[in-house]
Amino acid sequence: MATAEELFETARAASARAYAPYSKFPVGAALLTDDGQVFAGANVENLAFPEGICAEGVAIGHMVMGGALKIKAAAVYAPRLALCPPCGGCRQKLAEFSDPDTKVYLCDDGGVRETVTVAELLPHAFATGEIG
Repeated sequence: MATAEELFETARAASARAYAPYSKFPVGAALLTDDGQVFAGANVENLAFPEGICAEGVAIGHMVMGGALKIKAAAVYAPRLALCPPCGGCRQKLAEFSDPDTKVYLCDDGGVRETVTVAELLPHAFATGEIG
């Protein structure tokens, strides 16, 4: 299983692949799944704001396409910000595939600087219920 530091390194490497010509604000994310796979993503902007895709969403897309549906831990990194927590929409996206106690590592150039849970990031996330 990947460690928090390995997830940071993966997120940092992903940020270097970001397509952020408008904001000049690259972001990278890395997800560890419950079966030990690691998926990465970087933000991809579009001139028609806000039609870009956040790094977390790209990583989740890779994860789903890779056959995984459960996030065990996540790391988020942006080289231009001391700590870069996920935006509101990405918090809900992470919650969709996580448990409330799933760890999210907020990173800067030195590595993991703060660890929070999905529930701390989004205390009142939308949740699905039993249908029927």
